[in-house]
Amino acid sequence: MARYTPYTLQMQITRMFLEGQSFFATTKVQDWLRERNQDPADYEIIFHQQPAPPGSQEVMQIKIELQRRDGEPVDEWLQQEVDRET
Repeated sequence: MARYTPYTLQMQITRMFLEGQSFFATTKVQDWLRERNQDPADYEIIFHQQPAPPGSQEVMQIKIELQRRDGEPVDEWLQQEVDRET
């Protein structure tokens, strides 16, 4: 059974970057894709650092961009899950 984590993928990746663990961020996203029955080899994973929204306790946040290697658009539901902040 998969572990339940109350934190979104974006929150976990941002924390990894803040703690100097960004080397493992790509692997984390690949595992996340596998959990959703997606082949990580089909995706280019790009991280964008940006200021955190006003009122946030964090200074920065990391946005995750998925691009399909075959040029097709990323499924809308998958991109929404990646972008989910809460």
